Amino acid sequence: MSIDLIDAQVSSTGQFEILSKYEINRLSSESRGSQYQTFRNCSLAVLNSGGFMDDGKELLETFANFDISVVPTERSIKLQLKNAPASAFVDGKIISGIAEHLFAVLRDIIYVNSEITGSKLHDLTSSQGITDAVFHIMRNAGTFDRVRTPRLVVCWGGHSILSEEYDYTKQVGYELALRHLDICTGCGPGAMKGPMKGATIGHAKQRDRHGQYLGVTEPGIIAAEAPNAIVNQLVILPDIEKRLEAFVRTGHGIVVFPGGAGTAEEIIYLLGILLHEENKDQPFPVIFTGPPSATEYFVRIDEFIASTLGKEARSRYQIIIDNPQEVARQMSVGIQEVKSFRKATDDAYYFNWKLKVANEFQQPFIPTHESMLNLALHKSQEPYLLAANLRRAFSGVVSGNVKNEGIRMVEEYGPYELRGDSSIMRSIDIMLESFVKQQRMKLPGKEYVPCYKVISK
Repeated sequence: MSIDLIDAQVSSTGQFEILSKYEINRLSSESRGSQYQTFRNCSLAVLNSGGFMDDGKELLETFANFDISVVPTERSIKLQLKNAPASAFVDGKIISGIAEHLFAVLRDIIYVNSEITGSKLHDLTSSQGITDAVFHIMRNAGTFDRVRTPRLVVCWGGHSILSEEYDYTKQVGYELALRHLDICTGCGPGAMKGPMKGATIGHAKQRDRHGQYLGVTEPGIIAAEAPNAIVNQLVILPDIEKRLEAFVRTGHGIVVFPGGAGTAEEIIYLLGILLHEENKDQPFPVIFTGPPSATEYFVRIDEFIASTLGKEARSRYQIIIDNPQEVARQMSVGIQEVKSFRKATDDAYYFNWKLKVANEFQQPFIPTHESMLNLALHKSQEPYLLAANLRRAFSGVVSGNVKNEGIRMVEEYGPYELRGDSSIMRSIDIMLESFVKQQRMKLPGKEYVPCYKVISK
């Protein structure tokens, strides 16, 4: 298949329009430094927004000759693109939304990264230091509004879902927006795009011109979930753990649509945090929902949670099938409880400082064959700690499915091995096998080859 390529210069947008000489020189030099490859790969993913590839390895191989560099000007900078996907341009001019997202990549990968990792002000070994770093990144991206009341709904779900499930996510987004609620997603296609698309109509009907469509991603997953066109604020966190913390600290409630292992990872992460003793009184509405075709997915998720994390975990969410209006009503009610709680405790509306996120959920987990094999998958620990390890297991499966480095590792060394208590291993195996049968582990039409093996001790 022939792919059209283009060379172009892109003028700066937003906060990059007015820069000091120091900032210009810094961006120019650091963009070709240690973070260049990450900067390049994330920029390519943004340029491929709406494209046909959701495989990070395939994308990088297809556009192996793509290059991006920062060109200094007298008062600002430009981005020089070589061999870029022509689909990002109209009549030779880059699409405005894609240009904005390109400069968001520059901001978060080059500018902010040097402030976080290269500064003694952020202790990334401590829990508070990591939370402060997440706050710094989100604030620098302009996502906070001090006077805005709680209205941000995080929507999770798969990037490759059935057409009726995608239509359902649009209906839910529409109903949420009619109630003046905003949308935050992982910013990609499928269940991440649908709620935003539906919300644009709901906001338009309510003449709500201040709708927020926040996309939160990270470098390892952005190729598979490139930002969709509706995202009007894009933030790229350094790793999956900080991305997940950004979701739960900036969102006021979470709606979960059907997905695959990645959605299961997000669910287990969230429940693990809510199971912590310090969060037991914290209101946080969580709803699992979808059309009738999603019933089996949530039945398997619910059974898995019951068999591994227990009744308390199940009490922290609702399951509502095929009723977008009820989802929106329940979420609206739940967010009012969040507002009352934040007001009573004098916590910020825009960032949940009081939520306890244990260090086990914050430290980056790098899936390797050794780290996956050594996960503590047993019940002789606090439920929230078991949840932290289960989350890591699913993170590894996601890596082996769609992330460039994970795919290459599995190709070279074979599937990851998961070992643990027989009951937990059986629950993991049943759930993942059900995802495979439902074609939720890869795009429909592609034969799925498991990147994992489940082995009982």
